[in-house]
Amino acid sequence: MSNLLDEIKYGLIASCQPVDDGPMDSPEIVAAMAKASVIGGAKGIRIEGVENLKAVRKAVDVPIIGIVKRDLPDSPVRITPFLEDIEALAKAGADIIAVDGTNRPRPVTIEQAIKKIKEVGCLAMADCSNLEEGLHCQQLGFDIVGSTMSGYTGGEIPKEPDYQLVKDLNKAGCFVMGEGRYNTPELARSAIEAGAHCVTVGSALTRLEHIVSWFADEIKLANK
Repeated sequence: MSNLLDEIKYGLIASCQPVDDGPMDSPEIVAAMAKASVIGGAKGIRIEGVENLKAVRKAVDVPIIGIVKRDLPDSPVRITPFLEDIEALAKAGADIIAVDGTNRPRPVTIEQAIKKIKEVGCLAMADCSNLEEGLHCQQLGFDIVGSTMSGYTGGEIPKEPDYQLVKDLNKAGCFVMGEGRYNTPELARSAIEAGAHCVTVGSALTRLEHIVSWFADEIKLANK
């Protein structure tokens, strides 16, 4: 399984997650996004949802990071909160399973989550928000530590990616996934230069509604 890390190292991971309930939110379209991303050079794909993952697994042969997002009434944790989610993602064809690695109330412990990921034969990724969480997940045996949740656990969301977290995780010996607000090619390159081993890009690649709004909003400003 360690060969999977070599496959994605210094590469782009395309997060093919359409806007929920939007016109592109269907397994067939997600699979087409993934296939187009691989043609464009993505070394891996990040997919939300079991049905989406099943469709994508048939379309591409690069490593797939699988997640399930849930909105829970008693926990702020959204990314792969249940052990059943881990089992379902593995059966659907995930190579790597990502879970929320933050220090927040959750249905199952991070320790239980990584144990289950290893039981189903996948690599484990922790989506963290700070260095303390990343180091804890590293100690637990996570194969990949991502900066995914940095800026998303409370307060105002920063505009820039968290380069310092990437640098610190790299220095600590983690296999680092730069993720979160890397929405231009230049920013993605800067993640690698800061010490990330690979970079996940989502909205800027596959959320057409967001991309179009960026351009539309700028054009509106020109008319003021």
